[in-house]
Amino acid sequence: MQDDTGTMSSFSGASDNTPYSFKTRLVSEDGKAGTNPEELLAATHAGCYGMAVSATMGQSGFTPDKLSVNATLTLDTDTLTITAIELKITGRVPGMSAEQFDQVAEDASKMCVISRALNPFIQVTKVATLQ
Repeated sequence: MQDDTGTMSSFSGASDNTPYSFKTRLVSEDGKAGTNPEELLAATHAGCYGMAVSATMGQSGFTPDKLSVNATLTLDTDTLTITAIELKITGRVPGMSAEQFDQVAEDASKMCVISRALNPFIQVTKVATLQ
């Protein structure tokens, strides 16, 4: 029911007792922090993709000083359908050109388990910026 509330925990304990409810899915009416499936999916995708980029760089002989990934999920609120995810990755990688960074960012999506699972169903775009 839409008025029910609860908490969510993960096997690892990393997200123990996180508030979770239908009301926190879009906007929390009472201002309390919570999460929702869409937020968790975007965070999971960003983490997986970031690991894949780092691994791809390592295979190419590069070590990043800094990588940051932000996933923006687009949700059609009328149908509660995820329509797109945009991954923005920024990095500081000594000796790497912008073209190489773009290529690594593209190649990494083939290694990211979450990207591979989502790609057939929703539009996943990537924006790579080398600092």
